[in-house]
Amino acid sequence: MASALPPAPAPPASPPTIFSAARRAALRARMRRLQQRPDAARYVVDDMVEDVLDRLSFLRHAPARALVIGDWTGTLATALAAQGCAVTRADPVPGPGETPIDEENPIPASEGFDLVASLGTLDTVNDLPGALLHLRRALAPDGLAIMSFSGAGSLPALRAIMLAADGDRPAPRIHPQVDVRAGGQLLQRCGFAAPVIDSRSLPVRFGSLERLVGDVRAQGLSNCLARSGPALGKAALARARAAFAGQADAEGRVTETFEILTLSGWRK
Repeated sequence: MASALPPAPAPPASPPTIFSAARRAALRARMRRLQQRPDAARYVVDDMVEDVLDRLSFLRHAPARALVIGDWTGTLATALAAQGCAVTRADPVPGPGETPIDEENPIPASEGFDLVASLGTLDTVNDLPGALLHLRRALAPDGLAIMSFSGAGSLPALRAIMLAADGDRPAPRIHPQVDVRAGGQLLQRCGFAAPVIDSRSLPVRFGSLERLVGDVRAQGLSNCLARSGPALGKAALARARAAFAGQADAEGRVTETFEILTLSGWRK
């Protein structure tokens, strides 16, 4: 009598669609347009670039080939090239001199990179573990990945303002965020050696809600959720401005916090 066949393994579950690829591309394209303005904010990416260079100096890691993702300023690529490194620049919405990249798909590379630096893009991918695996596989043996993005605790003032604006029917407006503990688990799960996870705060003071929102948009940090809330109407906008004023200090300014999570690890 024939024995019953064992049940077929269940197919791998697809990651949930938290972010809209189209909205993500649109906000990065808008960021590039806004960056043409002389007073455009860029302090978040500047902080990330400085941190990458500091880490490389401390570790005495001098890469010969590097993949830089998300640095639309070109500052990190320029600094690495000045040290003799061959740099490939990439972005989900590429500008001049950049190649298109989708971190949720395999990254083509004829040879592994000694350094992969990802700045400000991994917080809006639907499959973060998959993206980390692709980045690790793009490394050469003994290659280093440094990945920075907005982490848990970012934009608390704006979160509170939006909750006040929406009243009894809060809408999804702020992205879900990864904390240090979850970041460490992800690095271990994806096979990185000697993982290091840390978070740092970048406080910035604002004199108006409009400037706060403007800086968020200019740096590509605005909402790209797949199911986003509706635009604020006049009444909701008035409540938002009142909530901003309610948080202001004696000088009429509100301190907002940009929390930057950095994950780093090696391929052995």
